[in-house]
Amino acid sequence: MCMWTKTKFTRLTGTDFPIIQGPFGGKLSSAELTAVVSNAGGLGSYGCQPYSASEMVTIAGNIRKKTSKPFNLNLWVNDQDDAVKEFDKDRFRKVIGIFQPYFEALGIEPPAFPLPQSPAFEDQVEAVFEIKPAVFSFVYGIPSGEILERCRQLGIITIGTATTLDEAMAIENAGVDAVVATGSDAGGHRVSFLEQPEDSLVGTFSLIPQVADAVKIPLIAAGGIADARGIKAAMALGADAVQIGTAFLATRQSGTSTIHREKLFSKEARYTTLTKVYTGRLSRGIKNRLTEELKDFQSSFAPYPLQGKIVGKLGAYPANSESNPELKAFWAGQAAPVLQYHDAEHFIAAMISEMES
Repeated sequence: MCMWTKTKFTRLTGTDFPIIQGPFGGKLSSAELTAVVSNAGGLGSYGCQPYSASEMVTIAGNIRKKTSKPFNLNLWVNDQDDAVKEFDKDRFRKVIGIFQPYFEALGIEPPAFPLPQSPAFEDQVEAVFEIKPAVFSFVYGIPSGEILERCRQLGIITIGTATTLDEAMAIENAGVDAVVATGSDAGGHRVSFLEQPEDSLVGTFSLIPQVADAVKIPLIAAGGIADARGIKAAMALGADAVQIGTAFLATRQSGTSTIHREKLFSKEARYTTLTKVYTGRLSRGIKNRLTEELKDFQSSFAPYPLQGKIVGKLGAYPANSESNPELKAFWAGQAAPVLQYHDAEHFIAAMISEMES
């Protein structure tokens, strides 16, 4: 084995390789993909943001049936926007007005007010303590000192996620074990927590050296990394590991739909955009009719997580529904045009082979 595998990250986690599979929210994670990555010597991850505590326990059981290796469970610390408190029937009607033409075109009734509740972070984190995964990662903030201390007592490694240098330093100062520096080229949500995400759009390869110079905890690079070239570049800039999302999402083992995978390998994947249309929070996905026609309404959408419940009725979710592709969320990072592999095992094997040659 070459020196690239001996890093602060592999020493911390006991993994063979400094490769993390990005955790997907929106029910796009799968126990199969998590296990494949962990069994190959990386760190498989599962995004638990949409699930209740009891569902998380079941998910972890399913992962453990497929692997005895370390795996990561991921949660959203800030699980709803402040504006949810003021979101009344009048605001709701205004948002529905924006989407009314789409509901009418599909012959679908819009959702009714009030919208259903989502699982709360406070309940979900109790499931983490019960499951005791090797790694607990989180986005949109930093858990309380009490939660981090409980993780230490239970032997759970913690990983925070930063979109800026200030956020990375805050994560280290809180006593978190490692930090993901995620650049603006990454697919999915921009998980900023100190400033607005629109003001925190630092590219991956600008962010990594800044964080590497400022923090001592293991640094994981994310965003725009989809092959061995990306791993080499990230490590040359000071990363101890990489987190790869879109390239794993594109494999048959992920929890996404066939049409999403096909989009990731199509010419359309060259054209991504940052939008709030799908969840109320800024996220990167492939451009389509909905993102383009409603581009001027970014400030008028419902707050997270209510916006997702409205567009969900249009068939934007779940991942496996074969609804109108012009209305669906197809998360993708800016490196999607270099994707080659449809199978996660082949993808990992190819990366390791290239890194060691």
